[in-house]
Amino acid sequence: MNESTQAPAEQAPTGQTGPTGVELWAPVARTVDLRVPPEHRVPVAIVGAGAIVDVAHLPAYRAAGIEVVGIFDIDGERAREVASRHGLSRVYESLEEVLADERVQVIDVAVVASAQPEIVRRAVAAGKHLLCQKPFAPDLTTAEELRDLADEAGVCVAVNQQLRFDEGVAVARAAVEAGWIGEPTAMTVHVDIATDFGAWPWLLVSERLEIAYHSIHYLDAIRSILGDPETVYCAAGRRPGQAPAAETRTMTTLRFASGASAGLHVNHENLGGDVRAEFRVDGSEGSVRGTFGLLLDYPHGRPDTVELFSRVVPTDGWVPYPVTRRWIPDAFAGPMQGLLRWIATGQPAPTAAADNVGTLRLVEAAYASISSGQAEKVDR
Repeated sequence: MNESTQAPAEQAPTGQTGPTGVELWAPVARTVDLRVPPEHRVPVAIVGAGAIVDVAHLPAYRAAGIEVVGIFDIDGERAREVASRHGLSRVYESLEEVLADERVQVIDVAVVASAQPEIVRRAVAAGKHLLCQKPFAPDLTTAEELRDLADEAGVCVAVNQQLRFDEGVAVARAAVEAGWIGEPTAMTVHVDIATDFGAWPWLLVSERLEIAYHSIHYLDAIRSILGDPETVYCAAGRRPGQAPAAETRTMTTLRFASGASAGLHVNHENLGGDVRAEFRVDGSEGSVRGTFGLLLDYPHGRPDTVELFSRVVPTDGWVPYPVTRRWIPDAFAGPMQGLLRWIATGQPAPTAAADNVGTLRLVEAAYASISSGQAEKVDR
């Protein structure tokens, strides 16, 4: 299976023709293409040289045609290793050097949430556009402050909520927007896996875990398809004897003004090996369903799957989309593509800070629900 970010506009399952093959999926393929047009490309520097930059950011950017001119990390040796592996021309010795580099118009910040706000403040003051790691800030008040600071400075700030650009999710959203499943009525996410959080020692002692650092992806993806919910109910739990201090299992229900609902069942303590990582969007005239291949064999993963049943098109049963990309690394080009388009055209990125505050409000409402044991309203 080809893992490049090339759009599969001319591919179709063997034997399928007409509305169940190329003719059906070609316009969707163009919609979810993550390559950056040459006229939108500007020099990018990266702050942070952790594993995710090494295996996701840099490979995705290279495939999408994004120019990365240098990298900085407080661990200089690590930064030099990553730069050498990816052919980067410069390793900065300090954040000050990054901010002073006149070539750099965009900074990709890939650090832990607690360290991000101060970097954002300094970069905004220097007039740099930013792609920030998720969560955007450790609390909602700080996120709103950073959003307002960027707006006042005329700086574009987006957040790396890349799951909404994962090919399966992006195809599902395109199908919904095209009206192929009629009026959306429900979305479900079911993830039942075993996660070794020891790979991130700081997460083992975090007071928040599953929602703040994992289900935040699903909540953001749901918002990208169904919009903002009115209420959320969330229950959280732990497995006796688990290493992490915070929640590793959550069950969440969202209700929308339209009458639609969404449900998430996420478990990181699956001891039996019968892993699941699925999503589904149902509507009045059909459904889209798929799998998150990354989670079925983490960290290597498998290709996603996504398929459509529609009485609108119509389809002859379930019709698969010819997936060519993966969540890691390919989807990581999406937030940066949106930011670069914003800078070039003035059209705000899908994951602009202003939008991402909505995702953080939903996260906060979920934690409030865990504490109260009741459904909570989601602030607008």
